[in-house]
Formats: sequence, structure tokens, C-alpha cells
Amino acid sequence: MAITKGKKAPAFNLPSHEGGKVRLSDLAGKYVVVYFYPKDSTPGCTTEAKDFRDAQKKLKKLDAVVLGVSKDSIASHEKFATKQELNFPLLSDPEGKVLEKYDAWGEKKMYGRTFMGIIRSTVVIGPDGKVVEHFPKVRVKGHVDKVIEAIEAHRAAG
Repeated sequence: MAITKGKKAPAFNLPSHEGGKVRLSDLAGKYVVVYFYPKDSTPGCTTEAKDFRDAQKKLKKLDAVVLGVSKDSIASHEKFATKQELNFPLLSDPEGKVLEKYDAWGEKKMYGRTFMGIIRSTVVIGPDGKVVEHFPKVRVKGHVDKVIEAIEAHRAAG
């Protein structure tokens, strides 16, 4: 199932490092930024997480919630979130079911080899549960600004 702007975002219910589970349906009425990243505590993923952390004030003003998703365990997420002082939930999708629904699992190439893995990507979901923006291949530098711009543009058009 492909992620398409204007279509309803796939439902999910995943465990959070903050305890309990996070359901997309529980966040109705807010903007939801779901970003998918390969691995806790790796350089690119750490930079991206810190950028989202540092943008929390702006995002909260826009009534937006950030959720980070990877296949890492809750224990790994807890360590990563504590070390980086993250102020948003990291969700664990060990079987990759949500990753697949959100087009964040697929073929990757690195150092001349091809393998299946998590594609760094972000989906912005509007208050109505529909996809506002999909960033299918994220470059970390400046990415959070693009996410904020997408939400601002959507709000202005709304």
C-alpha cells in the first residue's frame, strides 16, 4: 500500500519507549509527524532525532506531535532517548509491519551491495488523519525545516 497525499494514513498501534502504546487514532485532531529511521544511536539518526527534539517548541505551536519509528527494541529506544534527551516518543516496530504500510521498508544500496532495510522517510498526517506530505528519501540536514514548512502550508491552505 503506497502512501499517497490526500489519502487516509494507515492505522498503527505500536509500543512507545515512554510506556504503553501509541495509536494513530488517539492523535486525531493533531498533526502527526511520523519519521522512520534505520537505527538508534547511529550518526544520521542521532542528528535527525536531535533536530526534531530542538524543533519541539515550533511543532507544538503548530499542534504537531512527533513520533520516531524503527525496528529497535524499547530498551534500545529508552537508552537513545535518555542519552539524547528526546522529548517525543520512539515507537518500536520489530516486525516492520508499520514500516511496510508506510513505504519505509525496501531495497537499499550501500558500499556496492543491495539489501532490505529501513528507508529514512517521514510522513506528515493532518488532523483529519489524511496524508499531508510524504518525504520518501530524507536527507537529514534541513529536513525538520521542510516538515515545519509543510505543516504551515497545509494550515494556511486549510
